[in-house]
Amino acid sequence: MLKDVTIGQYFPGNTIIHRLDPRTKLILVIVYIAALFTAREWLSYGLMLAVTCAIVAVSRISPRTLTRGMKPLVFIICFTGVLNLFYTTGGTTLLDWWIFHVTTDGVKRAVMMVVRILMLISGTFLLTYTTSPMALTDGLEMLLNPLKKIRVPIHEMSMMMSMALRFIPTLIEETDKIMSAQRARGADFETGRLMERAKALLPLLVPLFVSAFRRADELAVAMESRCYHGGEGRTRMKQLRMARRDYLALFSGAALLAVVIVMNVYGL
Repeated sequence: MLKDVTIGQYFPGNTIIHRLDPRTKLILVIVYIAALFTAREWLSYGLMLAVTCAIVAVSRISPRTLTRGMKPLVFIICFTGVLNLFYTTGGTTLLDWWIFHVTTDGVKRAVMMVVRILMLISGTFLLTYTTSPMALTDGLEMLLNPLKKIRVPIHEMSMMMSMALRFIPTLIEETDKIMSAQRARGADFETGRLMERAKALLPLLVPLFVSAFRRADELAVAMESRCYHGGEGRTRMKQLRMARRDYLALFSGAALLAVVIVMNVYGL
């Protein structure tokens, strides 16, 4: 299960999605989320699903990679669908037994909510899959640059976000190594009741925290050794420049949001 967590990983490529400016991709993700939550009916959902599939195809990210990354979230997705299925009223009653009350509106809302979560996860995962942590940091810092006028530490915030994303795969790998070492010593993480499994995971916390603090200390020493003092006066080896494809992508995102809003107004 731990190996299925792919958030924070970057898959190098030379597709048009990979070559987009990170600022463009950050803005497009926000527009995509806005359009996704604006969609209300089947036709608008179908449009968003078609756009999501097209982006996945263009980025050449394997659908298997996306589905593998969703495995740790299966319980949350199913739980959300079940809640919407049984606690949404309206429409024709399909099942009315004990505390279970299922209606056509409940089925519709449950399906739409599950599909929305799946598309939301896919869209946000593609951002990290196709953008390196350094480019993502630079893009976020430049987008939030106006906040520096009110003394918001933009560079430090962007750097912390980048390091957090970068070390998610590292911590997962470290956790997997600790679990393998404890299994070799007779630990059992897969049998027993839920509470017993949870208690079996407690011995992982101490070595994992020790490893995380050690890595953080090593990173701090390395940054100090290289005379890192924040973003003041720093330059970039690679300057971000918007190209024609970035403006075309931004226009396409704005057009998609406008179309979804119109479809929502007309109940499509």
